[in-house]
Amino acid sequence: MANLKEVRNRISSVSSTQQITKAMKMVSAAKLKRATNAIIQLRPYANKLKEILANLSASLEEGVSIYTQEREVRNVLIVVVTSNRGLAGAFNTNAIKTANQLIAEKYSAFQKSGNLHIVAIGKKAQDYYEKRKYKVIGNNNEVYSNLNFEQVSEITEAIMQGFVEGKYDKVEVVYNQFRNAAVQILTTEQLLPVPKADKKETVSSHQTDYILEPSQVQIVEELIPKNIKIQLYKAVLDSHASEHGARMTAMDKATDNAGDLLKKLRLAYNQARQAAITTELSEIVSGAAALSNG
Repeated sequence: MANLKEVRNRISSVSSTQQITKAMKMVSAAKLKRATNAIIQLRPYANKLKEILANLSASLEEGVSIYTQEREVRNVLIVVVTSNRGLAGAFNTNAIKTANQLIAEKYSAFQKSGNLHIVAIGKKAQDYYEKRKYKVIGNNNEVYSNLNFEQVSEITEAIMQGFVEGKYDKVEVVYNQFRNAAVQILTTEQLLPVPKADKKETVSSHQTDYILEPSQVQIVEELIPKNIKIQLYKAVLDSHASEHGARMTAMDKATDNAGDLLKKLRLAYNQARQAAITTELSEIVSGAAALSNG
């Protein structure tokens, strides 16, 4: 059994850790509320914009916008959205694993030929893929220091420009979609070329008589770039809220685990203390008996 000093030191260490995890849980809970409000406000707008665009483009001929044109895939870009910090359970690991699975299943040949590119949003993904010698484009670790639409739009514009110039023929995004503090859904979406609308989704649109000003083609041409920016911004906001939810849950479990460990350590301390007292009493009694016999 460990001596009393060792147990006391462990109790002190675990108590300090428990205070830290409890504080981190409270901080994450406060940040989660702000991040949740942001994604809840944006999500209906993003979904409605996507729906309107699908309805308007359904009746137009292909090739209205360069961002919808499908071509032979020779170069692939994958956008992996993680966080800058850890201590969020398996949040970052799962996003990277999902991206790696996507690469292994669909784009392993592109990776071997050097035609696979990575845009990492978040330090964890940036470090992971740079260490493994992937073709990582740019550095976007400062996005979360002041997360807003303008900063994410700069990343999106660079991706769109690369698509127009033929640097990438297909762009996919991997991120954690926020549901609640305990549930984050790993999601893979195609960003470019813009996926075609499902015919079932556009059936009802033909029953509505829209009055359009300016022309339908011009509206679609203006909406598509905006929609691309909004969709990536939504993915980043989803991931940001998911990060705080995952960290809050992880810190809550860590606090509970520290409490359980403290109970065991205090029990071990009391047992060691009791054993020490019993030993001392036995020595005193033995010494007294020896003296009396003498």
